[in-house]
Amino acid sequence: MEYLWWHNAIYTRWSLPVASWKFVHFPNHVHFASNCALDGGSYASTYGFTTSGNALRPNFVTRASQKNIDSRLCHMAGDDKYQTFNKFNQEFTFDVDTSKLPCGLNGGLDMVRMDSDSELSSFPNNKACAKYSIGYCDAQANVEGLIPSSNDVST
Repeated sequence: MEYLWWHNAIYTRWSLPVASWKFVHFPNHVHFASNCALDGGSYASTYGFTTSGNALRPNFVTRASQKNIDSRLCHMAGDDKYQTFNKFNQEFTFDVDTSKLPCGLNGGLDMVRMDSDSELSSFPNNKACAKYSIGYCDAQANVEGLIPSSNDVST
């Protein structure tokens, strides 16, 4: 379960699972976007990322103020843009220390196509942009009509 911190117009703070925010407090994404703001997160304490030399270590499960399940990190080109890679017919390599990989997890690297400005040019009122990890989308992302599973801890 990936958590992001939000606050509303009267500055009540809460964290919500990304996959279920609208089912808890908001009737739809328009109401949410009109009434709430996204706070920044700590990559070390909330999301479990640490560095040492040229190594990056993600922790899949982190327990801070909430339990966070997932580790996603985007390569940035400055404060508010994602770094893009054009890898057609080119090689990209990385190493995984499998001796430290917990049982049941894979050490895969996903490369997802997305706009470097996290669609800010298409949606100029979305000021959160890449700075707050907005714009990422894959089959696991929250969409209208999503029905959470009652037995899945990540929804």
